[in-house]
Formats: sequence, C-alpha cells, structure tokens
Amino acid sequence: MIEKRRLGRTDLSVSVLCLGTMMYGDQINEADAAAQMDRCLEREITFFDTAELYTIPPKPETQGESERIVGRWIKARGVRDKIILASKITGRSSMPWLRDGDETRLTAAQIKAAIERSLTNLETDYLDLYQTHWPDRRLQLFGGDLRGFHDLGDDAVALEETLSAMTDLQREGKIRHFGLSNETSWGVMRHLAVADAHSFIRPQSIQNGYSLINRTFETGLAEIALREGVGLLAYSPIGQGALTGKYLNGATPPGSRGALYQRMQRYETPSADDAIRAYLDIAKDAGADPAALAMQFVTTRPFVTSNIFGARTVEQLETILSSLDLEWTQDLEAGVNNVHARLPNPCP
Repeated sequence: MIEKRRLGRTDLSVSVLCLGTMMYGDQINEADAAAQMDRCLEREITFFDTAELYTIPPKPETQGESERIVGRWIKARGVRDKIILASKITGRSSMPWLRDGDETRLTAAQIKAAIERSLTNLETDYLDLYQTHWPDRRLQLFGGDLRGFHDLGDDAVALEETLSAMTDLQREGKIRHFGLSNETSWGVMRHLAVADAHSFIRPQSIQNGYSLINRTFETGLAEIALREGVGLLAYSPIGQGALTGKYLNGATPPGSRGALYQRMQRYETPSADDAIRAYLDIAKDAGADPAALAMQFVTTRPFVTSNIFGARTVEQLETILSSLDLEWTQDLEAGVNNVHARLPNPCP
C-alpha cells in the first residue's frame, strides 16, 4: 500500500506520489493518458494535479485540454470519490486568450469565472485542492533572472481580495482546500498572516520546483512548510528529464520535450552537466535507475507532502513507480549532499 501524508492541517491524506498531467492533450494523447491514470489508480496513486493553463507549452488551441481529458476519464471510470483532484488558476500573465482578451489576474471576478470553467472541464462539482498557479504580484519566476526585485511595482491584486474569493468558493462547496504554487517565503507568510487576520481560507500546500539540482526550497520555505503546515507538492523532481542524463552535452533526443519545445534553458546552466554527471555516478554505484534515484530523493524529504511526476511513456511511468521500492540509505544521503556541497543548485 502506498504511503499517504496529511495535506497541511486538514483531515485529508494524499498519496506520496501525485500524477502531473501538464503533457495531456499535446505530447500525451487521450488514450495514453487514460492508460496512465488506470495504472496509477492500480498502484493507489490517487492524487492528480492539473491546471486551467495545461497542456504545456500553453497555447489557445490546447488550453484546458488536460482538465477535460482527466474529467472524461474520471466520469468514464466512475471514480470521483477515489481521486484527490487538484487544479490551478493562472496567475498574472500576458496570455489574454485565457480571459477573453483581459490580462489574467487573481481578482475575485476572475477566480469565480476560472473555477466554473475548471469544474465544467473536469465534469465535477468540486475540487479537493485549488491553487494559485503563481502570484499576482510581479516576480521573476521559473528559473528567470532573480535580480529584478528593485522594480517589481506595487499594483498587485490585494491578498484580501484573492483569499476572500477563495473562502467564498470553500463556503459554496466548490473547493475543499486552497494552495499556493511558485511562491516565495515572503509570499507564503503574507498569505498566512492575511488569512489569520481575516479568518480567510488558509493555504495548506505549496507547489514549487524541487529536485537534486534545485534545492532552493530548503532555504526558508522548508522551515515554513514544517512549522506552518504548508507542505511541499514538489514538481519537476527529475528536472524535466535532465536528471536522466539524456540532455548531457546539449543532446536533444527525438520526441523529448527538449527537442519538441526548446524549453530546457533552466537546465542548461554552466554547472548543470557536471552536477548531473555526479548524480548519475551515485545512481550507477547504487545500481539504481537515475530517475528513480532523483524521485526517491524528493519523496524522502520531511517537508514534502507529495511528489508530482509526469511520464511520457509506459516505461518512464514504470521507472517512476519503481522509485517507491528504492531504499534511501545513509550512503545515498551522504553522496547527494556531497555533490550538493560542491555544486549547489545549478538549476534554480
């Protein structure tokens, strides 16, 4: 039986692995997506994560298709009561096709419109977890240049408005719980402070990138996760495949995300290849698959609630599932920490 962990301070427990569905509707067709979801349910992985923005890369033609594919599968299988279903509302962005020509913002009106569309897409009356995909305030995100904090502006939608709208959704029974994604330590603490001050809905999770080559969550956010009960839903635990070694020396294997979409810049930093090779050596010495090693590193962290994975093929999915059988030893812990000390966070 797969391990389950408590979501924040709620009475809800989620599987320690979470099926990420951002490739559904583009790189993964509906039949293959259904087979993946069937296999996950067989293995008692019942936590599924999607977003109104998906599939990735985002474009008008496929926006919302991931939600629709998941929704059709849940309805066809009759398993809504067995699935912990999470989705997200897009943060501030210049993708006006998401909002009929308007800039996406985390206003009360947009939140109410977005949840209705997501519920329709997913063919359900409620979400177990509804997350802001990224903040409304101006931030450098997704591995971008972090030196811009001197000119971020102060025109963000007030957290009071966003949290009040989320609280209304909970009272209406449309969401059970609320979470954050791609947030900073300051952002999490501000959400908590505003929620406590006004008796608004409280964030129960934070979905941020975390992996062997991006351990920045450990500085500040990990303590918040443990002390405040806002556990990490870790995404990109294999670095979008980079930790398998398939992109070393600039390689772009046919069919890979790197070859199809050229969106791997976050994993092409000067020290990335050296760090990845070192982790590949640890996996080889342990007789472990590199992807399984990368997965189990994330899963075994005490501040992680669930580890979100994506798999393009059946073989990749089985490798990810096999990570649950990999014993995380003191030698493995020492090995990855030694590499991290030499080559810290090459792909933040």
